[in-house]
Amino acid sequence: MPVAVTGDGVAVSYQIRGRGEPLVLLAGQANDHHWWDGVRDDFEDRHTTVTLDYRGTGDSDKPDVPYTTRGFAADVVAVLDHLGADRAHVYGTSMGGRVAQWLAADHPHRVGSLILGCTSPGGTHGLERDNTVKRSLAQPDRQAARRALLELMYTPAWLATHPGPYTTIGDPGMPAFARRRHLAASAGHDAWDALPGITAPTLIVHGTDDVFNPAANAPLLAGRIPGATLRLIPGARHAYFEEFREVAGPAVLDFLISRS
Repeated sequence: MPVAVTGDGVAVSYQIRGRGEPLVLLAGQANDHHWWDGVRDDFEDRHTTVTLDYRGTGDSDKPDVPYTTRGFAADVVAVLDHLGADRAHVYGTSMGGRVAQWLAADHPHRVGSLILGCTSPGGTHGLERDNTVKRSLAQPDRQAARRALLELMYTPAWLATHPGPYTTIGDPGMPAFARRRHLAASAGHDAWDALPGITAPTLIVHGTDDVFNPAANAPLLAGRIPGATLRLIPGARHAYFEEFREVAGPAVLDFLISRS
């Protein structure tokens, strides 16, 4: 895998597929590029898709130092620099949407358009998942916790007909310390004050039945980012982009076409 070296010397692995204008796809917390395996080819007739393994995941270096969503955004810039890409469209989901917020706020000239999926502004203004959800994920029975996570990502009907493997429930090769670093990065995210300064055309997508990252965060983002468009997908949970790909994929592509 090709790698880009960041300003602090971390090797970040990245992957390229497709053709056309670059589209950066950013995964959720504690996940590597395989997060996008189920839907990546939806975009590749029109875009060169660029994914990466966050530091701490996949084939990237795993330094045991604090991580932040703003720092992950700087890592994305390092990848774009290594590719010689002055500008790219950016689609971030879950924690990837938090990273994408910083990318658009801190590096506006590098972002052609912005799609934020199932994400949150963070901080005191973001709506956290409730305690029932937190307890379901923290139960000591690992299989029960895994099942709880799957049920937050997908509807029962989807799980009944799609037995896996699932690529959206974490990088199984991550060291425990890196998982903790990712959790802290996501929990520490707060881009509220920066959001009004985002100038990229922005689409916000969220499933109405998402309680993992509550759907009420979507209108908060839409109201904070100038000119943002909001698209809610009825009945979808956190992994809307995969289970509801026949709705979500065309919505994103239509938005990208309109901004090209």
